[in-house]
Amino acid sequence: MYDYDLLVVGSANADLVIGVERRPGAGETVLGSDLAVHPGGKGANQAVAAARLGARTALLARVGDDEYGRLLLDSQRAAGVDPVGVLVGGAPTGVALITVDPSGDNSIVVSPGANGRLTPADVRAAGSLFHASRVVSVQLEIPLETVVEVVRSLAPGSRFVLNPSPPRPLPREVLAACDPLIVNEHEAKVILGESCVSERPEDWAGLLLAQGPRSVVVTLGGEGALVASADGVGRVPSVKVDAVDTTGAGDAFTAALAWRLGTGASLAEAAAYAARVGAAAVTRAGAQESYPTAAEVEAL
Repeated sequence: MYDYDLLVVGSANADLVIGVERRPGAGETVLGSDLAVHPGGKGANQAVAAARLGARTALLARVGDDEYGRLLLDSQRAAGVDPVGVLVGGAPTGVALITVDPSGDNSIVVSPGANGRLTPADVRAAGSLFHASRVVSVQLEIPLETVVEVVRSLAPGSRFVLNPSPPRPLPREVLAACDPLIVNEHEAKVILGESCVSERPEDWAGLLLAQGPRSVVVTLGGEGALVASADGVGRVPSVKVDAVDTTGAGDAFTAALAWRLGTGASLAEAAAYAARVGAAAVTRAGAQESYPTAAEVEAL
């Protein structure tokens, strides 16, 4: 019996958001809206998104002993996440600087802060959390050696989900544990490198599978998603909505997919549900505050 449906290991940031008419080019200054501060970070986002859907969720992360760190801890508790694994201190809380244009597209620069101090030793010290969790979800806003230690700490029978964002080449040990590896177009091309000789997502999925993951999901924005495993490749349609802000939508998708896989859903079923969750998230501004409840997803 697992105590948690999902353990998220990853980043926790304060999102500093400014709306702009258009994103600036090199050397250009543009005026924007008033600054808004929101709890964010891919790890914290995923934990909140899963908890809002009803998943029993825990977060392993590190924040600073500062105002932003308290903001993040408060947001986790309010969503129903167990913050028992959130460590405090070692560096200032991570910060993401985000610009959002009228179409809802965003550009993000991240200062890792305390996220860069989440160490393999922290993972080893949290061994009881891994043994209590059905699914473990990770991103790459924490040190790669910490991600490797997460793979080595997985309990027998648990499932490992990785969204390699921001993307970088991955060791085979990590790739082999992924079930699935979840990538967008940019992440797929970075991981594939010179072997990415096609513009077809189906080809990207096949090439990624050849690198070792047990399954792959390629998210395609408004075009839905693609799922691939040894059983074959299939498309998952998108849900048409009026996008307000895409910030954190990928995190909502990943969290929903990871949770549904843990309930026994097939990869295609989990991805279809996750597409609905991601679509609901983009209809509201912000990241965590945009995430829907299960009832809101059903009503979409």
